[in-house]
Amino acid sequence: MESINFTIPLDPKTKKNSMQPRLARNGKFLGMMQSETYQRYERDCLKAIPPKVRIHIGEPVNIKAIYYRQTKRKVDITNLHSALHDVLVKAGVIVDDNSLIVIGTDGSRVKYDKNNPRTEVFIEPAMDETCQVAMKMEEDW
Repeated sequence: MESINFTIPLDPKTKKNSMQPRLARNGKFLGMMQSETYQRYERDCLKAIPPKVRIHIGEPVNIKAIYYRQTKRKVDITNLHSALHDVLVKAGVIVDDNSLIVIGTDGSRVKYDKNNPRTEVFIEPAMDETCQVAMKMEEDW
């Protein structure tokens, strides 16, 4: 796999802090549903991710993301990663966001850009010695 780079031209959102989750009825059970703000963000991300990068990556990768937010409000980068990785799975860029595929997020940062909020995504193969051992363990299971 070669390195992949693309930009999502939207103000980064988290699943946890994008307004309040809503209760939704599914049959006879009530459950939590993501906020409309997050759902809109996810839909817009799916439209913005280029088709050429939707290659269902299933090998170990490092996903570096530079999040340029429209505000200087504090945010947990782990929550931004969670939202991004879920979007990448839904878009078919990666097969899953488990620790055998997304082995790191090295180099990721949160920055401020009021006029051009976005997420710059860099996906690179990560085939170091540790990854090879993990893949061997998975094969043995």
